[in-house]
This record gives sequence, structure tokens and C-alpha cells, in this order.
Amino acid sequence: MNPEILKMVPLFSSLSSEQLRLLQPCLQQRIYPRSSFIVRAGEETDALYIILSGHAKVLIPDEQGREVILAFLGPHDFFGEMGLFDEQRRSASVETTEQCTVLRFSKTGFLSCISENFDLALVVIRNLVKRLRAADRKIESLALLDVYGRVARLLLEHAQEIDGMLIVKSAPPKQEMARMIGASREMVSRVIKDLQDRGYIRTEKRKVYLLDKFSMLSRTPTKRPAVVPPPARKGAA
Repeated sequence: MNPEILKMVPLFSSLSSEQLRLLQPCLQQRIYPRSSFIVRAGEETDALYIILSGHAKVLIPDEQGREVILAFLGPHDFFGEMGLFDEQRRSASVETTEQCTVLRFSKTGFLSCISENFDLALVVIRNLVKRLRAADRKIESLALLDVYGRVARLLLEHAQEIDGMLIVKSAPPKQEMARMIGASREMVSRVIKDLQDRGYIRTEKRKVYLLDKFSMLSRTPTKRPAVVPPPARKGAA
């Protein structure tokens, strides 16, 4: 592998050519086909992984075989660093959603490199903070928002501004959206249809155009009318 290729990866962009050359023996390039696991929850943490091309999802399986999707990863994203710091086994699995080319950064090489390069350590720390903030938002959504609010927030988080419009270029399938927000596929489909009927979004295959984000965020679930008990009859105990 040409060490200069690593310059295109943000994690390594601060390293000199000589540092990259010395780092090369610690890196292995691997290719994973679609729907294969790069790592599994419970495995020993022995490396950090950087995605060069392709996409993958981070998930946690439960005892019933269901999955909760924590995040989607794409080119230049990395994962596996937490276990390298705390010596714990992997807390989640990472499965490819398409063929991925991945760099495996050995634990020994990673810890040695990070101890000698502050900029690299700072990138990793910022990535950990970013994931903590994302976890906070997910906990908040599960605790405070109904399914409608969770779907709306998910779409907004995946949207990009293109020519003045907010667009989700490739929305996750409804089943995966359901796994991401802790709801059923049927409920997600119902909410998407309601958002379309109200004119808040427009869908074209996998693309979703967010036409009125303020209404999406301000909508509150319809409350059930309070049940007023009938007046007590005279003489009742």
C-alpha cells in the first residue's frame, strides 16, 4: 500500500510521510463482501478499523435475535477505538451494507502512534465525543419523543443541504429506520405517509426532500381526551 494514500484519510492527515511509512507495518487492508461482519459484539478488541470505501452499520443484537442499529458508517469513518482504551470486549457489531474496503490498525501500532502524536489523539477524542453526543440524542429521543418525533429527528439528522433544500440522499429502508428508533416497521410507514400527506416531506425512491422541517419538529402527538367520570348518583356509597 502506498503510504501517501493514507494522507486522504482524516485520521492520518496530520502525520508526516516518514510517520506514515513507519506506520505501514501496523496496517492491513481487507475487503469484506456485503452483509458480512467486520467485528462482532463480545469479541476481544485487538484493532481499530478505518473504512476506505463502502458502507456499514453498527448494531447491537438482543437475546431474541432482534437488532438495534446505532449508526451508519461510510468512507473515512473509523470504529473500535473504545475497547483499545478500556481493555473491554467489543460492545457492538459492525456489518457491511455493501462491499467494504477496510484498513485494520493493530492495537499495538495504534497505542504506540497515539502516544507520540497529539493531533492523532485529538481526532480520536473528538470522534469519541461526537459518539457520546449522538448517544445522548438517542437516549433523549427514546425517553421524550413519540415515534413521530423520532422519525422526524432521524430524517433531519440524515439530511444534507443541497441547493438550498434539505435532502436525505439515501434514506435507510423502513425496517432499518424502525431498528434505529425502537419502533415497528408499520409505525414508521404510517408516520412517513402522514408526513407526506401533510406536505412536510416528498419522497422519490430512496431520496427524501424535507419541505417543512419546522412543522415536523413542532408537531406534537394528538392527546387522548380526558375521561370524565359520570357524576355520582345520589345515595351512592
